[in-house]
Amino acid sequence: MHIPSYAHHTIRAAVLPGVPTSRQAGGLECRLCGKSFGEDLTAIPLGPTPTSGLFGCRPCLTRLVTRARRNRDASLAQDAERVHAESTAWLPVRERHLARLDRVREAAEAVAKVAGDEDTEALRIAWLLISLESAYAWVPEAPEPPASADRADTELKDQAFRLDLAMITARETVAERLVYHLINEAQPEDPEMCGELECADDCSGRHDSSHIDCGPDAVFDDLAEHGFTVEQPEPEPLSPRLAALVGKDTAEEKTRPLPDIEEHAPAVLAHFGITADDTEALVSAAAVGLVADAWREGPLDEIRAATDGPSDGEIFAQSVDLYRRAHAALTAARDDGPESLLAFVAVASDVDLPWAGGSRFTLRMAPSGFVAELVQQVDDRTWFTGEVMREQGWRAALLHRAASATFKALHHFGMPGWTGAVATAMERIAVRDRSGAPESLTDLEAVEAALLEAPDRLGADALDWISYQALLG
Repeated sequence: MHIPSYAHHTIRAAVLPGVPTSRQAGGLECRLCGKSFGEDLTAIPLGPTPTSGLFGCRPCLTRLVTRARRNRDASLAQDAERVHAESTAWLPVRERHLARLDRVREAAEAVAKVAGDEDTEALRIAWLLISLESAYAWVPEAPEPPASADRADTELKDQAFRLDLAMITARETVAERLVYHLINEAQPEDPEMCGELECADDCSGRHDSSHIDCGPDAVFDDLAEHGFTVEQPEPEPLSPRLAALVGKDTAEEKTRPLPDIEEHAPAVLAHFGITADDTEALVSAAAVGLVADAWREGPLDEIRAATDGPSDGEIFAQSVDLYRRAHAALTAARDDGPESLLAFVAVASDVDLPWAGGSRFTLRMAPSGFVAELVQQVDDRTWFTGEVMREQGWRAALLHRAASATFKALHHFGMPGWTGAVATAMERIAVRDRSGAPESLTDLEAVEAALLEAPDRLGADALDWISYQALLG
């Protein structure tokens, strides 16, 4: 006889009270009703083993199982009513709190925008921050959900985190604006604002100074004047951006970041089948190189290896999407200047943007330390490309990134070798068992067209399968 798990407690409660008789312990009588076992009454073991312990008869056990089932059903009905009542009361509370968090966050973002507007009076900005801080202070503590609520619901914490980030941004923006306002208001007509910074010739010292850099050590000396002694940190290697600032008085470094690029890069590119005089081929290879240098290497490998990190297919799809954005940014930079590259940076470093290919992965899901490193790397290396454009021209910047692509991503989408890689992959796919492959890989002609034109169109799952099968090398 099968005894369902929900009846175990009921049967145990009926069996354990009192001391069993010797006949019951010997398996001769039912522990529940005391009737003797025989041809008409079969002994059913209750444990601890099938041959020893206590035994019950089918009628008694059937009665107890029925009772347990009724109790279970009644309990489930009561639980369902309780959960429904708790949910009915909880959801409005949850939505009201989320709405308050969202409205104050929107206000913080708006204050940051207003503070960045030079036409807004400084006093008005200060009052805006005061009123924003008041609204933030009146945000109540997060309500505690009932026990029946989904404990995996992280939206309350996520929204609170987004609000905190927006408040930090607003405070920083307002603080920077007010600091420079005070400094400019306090300056004479011919200021010397910083011993390490020379003002522009047309500087009035009042309203047109928006950036002062006193170096990394001045703050420690300034604090010492106020009686605070703070040990200075050990010097660290400078990022490309800071290295350029430190060496900005060296004319050769400033004007020629890559002095030999025009001479040597065309030969390197030609060796790998890229004609440097073919503008479209050069832009395409440079876009691949920018993605490889700024986004694909380094921190992204750590992000991929982390728990809940992106799969190979998701990285593949996102790299294709970023290639297109890099291509568009580099093309626009020819006429509009290096500032056009910021469009690529904005997408490559966006922590909340879902990745291409139908992926739900965002950088915010990854460990924050690795994400910060990736964002900084994207910014630094894209900035360096812009510096090369400023000092040596658009073509020199393309040559630099295109040469990098030949070493790091020779057969990637956008490179001359991609067509051959796709042809080889299609030969391999045709002879593989695709019974467990995603549905988008059924039509081989459509698969080949998508790989050649837009691989991310296949979806991250299909690209995962292709990567797992090592079809693209």
